[in-house]
Amino acid sequence: MATEHNAVVERQFGEQANAYLTSAVHSSGEEFAALDEAVAGQPHAKALDLGCGAGHVSFRIAAQLAEVVAYDLSQSMLATVQSAAADRGLSNIRVQQGVAEYLPFDDASFDFVFSRYSAHHWQDLGRALREVNRVLKPGGKVVFVDVMSPGVPQLDTYLQAAELLRDTSHVRDYSAAEWLQEMSQAGLQVERQRRQRLRLEFASWVERMRTPAPLQQAIRMLQQAMGDEVRHYFEITADGSFSTDVIVLWGGR
Repeated sequence: MATEHNAVVERQFGEQANAYLTSAVHSSGEEFAALDEAVAGQPHAKALDLGCGAGHVSFRIAAQLAEVVAYDLSQSMLATVQSAAADRGLSNIRVQQGVAEYLPFDDASFDFVFSRYSAHHWQDLGRALREVNRVLKPGGKVVFVDVMSPGVPQLDTYLQAAELLRDTSHVRDYSAAEWLQEMSQAGLQVERQRRQRLRLEFASWVERMRTPAPLQQAIRMLQQAMGDEVRHYFEITADGSFSTDVIVLWGGR
C-alpha cells in the first residue's frame, strides 16, 4: 500500500542503509539476550524480522532457526541485508519488501515475530499488531523493542519533537501503557516487559539520519530551551548527547 509517509521512510533510510549496518547502537544491546533466549532449541522454527532495517536481528538468530524472513519497507535496506547475509554465510535469510500494516504472508506462518527499533515508524501500530497476530502460529512468540515515551506529557512532547526534527519519518514513540493497550486490543498476550536506558551520542545520531544542519540546530535549541526536568530526565549533556528509555516486550498468542 503506497502512501506519502512510506515514500518519506524510503527516502530517509534508503541512502544510508550501510550506516545502520555499522551502527553500534543497532548492532548491540541488552535485548539481544532476549532473542537468544526465545529461539533457543527451535531449529525447525521460522521467524519474521519485522522492520528489519540493516538486519541485525536476522543475523543474530538465523543460525538457530530454519528460516528468517527479513521484512522492511526500504529496498535499499533489504539489499544491504541480502549482501551482508551472503557475506556471513547465512543462506536461510530471505528478504521481503512491504509495510507492517499489510503483511503478505499466510495466516499462522511464523513461530516468532521480532521487531526492533521499527514500530515508531509505523503509521498504524494497532493494525500492524493485528497483522502480527494473524501471521503468528498458535503458541507463537513475539518480542518488540523500541524507544519508549516516558508517558509524562511534558517529557513526551519534548521526545516526539526531537525525534521528528531529527527524522521526518518518525510517527510516535509509545509509552508502556500505550503498548500494553495496543497489544491487548490486537489479541496478543504480554508475558513480561522491561525498561532499559539507551545512551545516544548526538553527532552520530544525527549523522546516521543525515539530518540537515538547520534541523540539528533546532534540536539543540530545543534542548537548551527546555526546563531542568527535561534535561535531567534525558540526561542531556553540553554536546547534545542524551539518554532515552527503551521498552522490551515479550508476548505471544
